[in-house]
Amino acid sequence: MSRACVSRVELGRADRLTIRTIEAVASALGARVEVRLSWNGEALDRLLDVAHARLVDATISRLAESGWEAVPEVTFNVGGERGSIDVLAFHPRTGCLMVVEVKTVVPDLQAMLSTLDRKARLGGRIGRDRGWIVRNVSRLLVIADDRTARRRVTAFDATIQRAFPVRGVDVDRWLRRPDPGTPIAGLRFLTSAHQAVTRHRVAHHEAVSTPTRI
Repeated sequence: MSRACVSRVELGRADRLTIRTIEAVASALGARVEVRLSWNGEALDRLLDVAHARLVDATISRLAESGWEAVPEVTFNVGGERGSIDVLAFHPRTGCLMVVEVKTVVPDLQAMLSTLDRKARLGGRIGRDRGWIVRNVSRLLVIADDRTARRRVTAFDATIQRAFPVRGVDVDRWLRRPDPGTPIAGLRFLTSAHQAVTRHRVAHHEAVSTPTRI
């Protein structure tokens, strides 16, 4: 890499370089380049926030039905480690605590796994600070149920299967009867109420719009 290329990056003129050149510079520094394409500016962020909030609400409803106390957006600061947990759930009868990560899209897999691992590691302390008597800590990844998300999970199935060996209805069974001696790491695709209504409308529209062949 020429001095001129490195100088352009240092001076904030990387827009004049190719992505391949920028990646080469980043690789030499032990870094990585992430390119984000935004659409409709803040409007897209608001749509994603609304979708996330609806999925969090659906998650809390599902947990409440199984006897869990669920709290959304729990912030923490433990030993200088700060962050926010999408849903922190506690089962009073068994003392089981669950750290829930909610995703409307499947993100950077490695970053998500390390973040959830850190939150689960701190989960017991966070729960006890709320006055809960915590016996074990489980982790649950909730993903919006759509074709794109399922394809992405399938593409990384080996890694995700190792990180979240409990899936689907097995997660539901454990939530209904949590075992304090066996914490889980689970993955559950979930549909929010809004998604269900939208799918019904689309299906109804397709049914009405499809011509009948005679």
